[in-house]
Amino acid sequence: MSYKNLINTEVLELFLVVLAFCLGLVLYFLFRYLNKKYLISKAKRSGIFLSKILSPLAFLISVLFVRQADLVQGLQLSPGFQKYVDAAAYFFLFFFLVRLLDAFLVTNYERREKIFPLPRILHRFLLFLIYLVFLFVVLKGVAGVDITPLLATSAILTMILGLALQELLGNIISGISIHITKAFSRGDWIKSGDNEGLVIDTNWRETKIKDLYSNIVVIPNHSISTNILINYSCPDKRTALNIPVKVSYESPPESVMEALREAALDVPEVSRMPPPEAYILSYEDFGISYILKFWITDFSKKYYVLGKAGRLIWYKFRRKGIEIPLPLSNKVQHVFEYLSRAKTGELPEQKEEMIKYQSLLSSSFLRYRKGEQEGKLIVSDEEIRKLASSAQRQLYSSGETLFKQGDKGESCFIVMSGKIKGVVTYEEKGKKHTSEFYINQGGIFGEMSLYTGMPRTATGIIEGETQLLEIGARDFALLLSRNPELAEITAGIVSDRNKENRGFLKKVKELSEKDIRDSCDKMSLLERMKKFLSFLTLKK
Repeated sequence: MSYKNLINTEVLELFLVVLAFCLGLVLYFLFRYLNKKYLISKAKRSGIFLSKILSPLAFLISVLFVRQADLVQGLQLSPGFQKYVDAAAYFFLFFFLVRLLDAFLVTNYERREKIFPLPRILHRFLLFLIYLVFLFVVLKGVAGVDITPLLATSAILTMILGLALQELLGNIISGISIHITKAFSRGDWIKSGDNEGLVIDTNWRETKIKDLYSNIVVIPNHSISTNILINYSCPDKRTALNIPVKVSYESPPESVMEALREAALDVPEVSRMPPPEAYILSYEDFGISYILKFWITDFSKKYYVLGKAGRLIWYKFRRKGIEIPLPLSNKVQHVFEYLSRAKTGELPEQKEEMIKYQSLLSSSFLRYRKGEQEGKLIVSDEEIRKLASSAQRQLYSSGETLFKQGDKGESCFIVMSGKIKGVVTYEEKGKKHTSEFYINQGGIFGEMSLYTGMPRTATGIIEGETQLLEIGARDFALLLSRNPELAEITAGIVSDRNKENRGFLKKVKELSEKDIRDSCDKMSLLERMKKFLSFLTLKK
């Protein structure tokens, strides 16, 4: 072969290589466009399957075209070039078959809505090793290339790259280890070192989390594998939180632990199963140390839930008279304040009585609702003062449950400030419905149970910080004993109102037919009130 022919052959072979590459790119983008327009855009599963095999198919066609070019056009190419073309054809055929099998397996798992058993990073790494091994095979077996220098060069190059990219390779290996062990997955809440957040994504080099401040934190996989990892989403989404608290020796432990559990249950984000738990930790110099333990399913709300539960604990302790030990200086200061008020004649007890008295006067409690005397007091001003002295003024926090529908009730509440949301759950035509109403300042809530002792017909939920005046059934019974005519007047008011709401009362499953019938009849209601209240006056 002449020198001129050799040049022409090399140019032709180079042209065919460029042609094969360009043809492969054109076919790939053409197949991709058609697949996206006619299959993927119409949400067809076959489009996803084809998208996984388009690249090897396009380049296999281009190589086969070049391989047949000398037969079609009578081109004279060098034997070495033909061997390389054959090797490329075998490689892309193998590449196509592997991708075809891989696409079939992956789409089969997606169709059954199951997670592919291999993590994405390990899956791709194994495919790369398979392609690399077969590339060496076709180079030696088909193209006749001596791959020994390649392997030796590869070993030296691998050593150099390993030293240069030691940290990068460490992240890759750590990433593979994390995926194999399934230490965490996307959507889990984890803590690694000082970093804590929701896993957004994880790949061969790094893991991205969204922290409590809504920032994206990128953590190298090597850092995760070398630090202690806490996965708050395993073995399930429930995670326990603790609130330690110290209480005075004056408060009974059972009352303290009950208040702690109630506070946790008033937080909607706290799991009901398992229920909250309270324990005594230790007896110390200035009080008893307790701990409240409860579970949540959304760890991102950890501090919100802890704050809300801690706030409710304060309100419940205040109402129940549970004292958190104060420094001695604070107690001495309280004593001096009390003495200074006593000198001016302004005692806290007197101020408290006046506040409760004014709240009773400004409410609709014990006033006529209809007729010529509408709005006037049913009893004397002196009786209102006596009732105010025995009523309890309590402070509630937003979100607290005052009582639940169906609970036994022996008191009613006057809203001094704030608001109560009443929620009634009832069934109609086999479906469960809820109805809501609000009691604002000056309104009364829960008086039906006070008058009759019947179960609560609504759930009361506190809206915002609310101050309530609680009137117990026993105090009301004593009021009736001093004012016999009050029972008859009250029975008439209640029975008239219940007659208007009889249809709705029938939907409340906590009330029996007898309860509804008695509450709508004045005489039956009066008799029921007398029995209930006479029983209370005998209670110690």
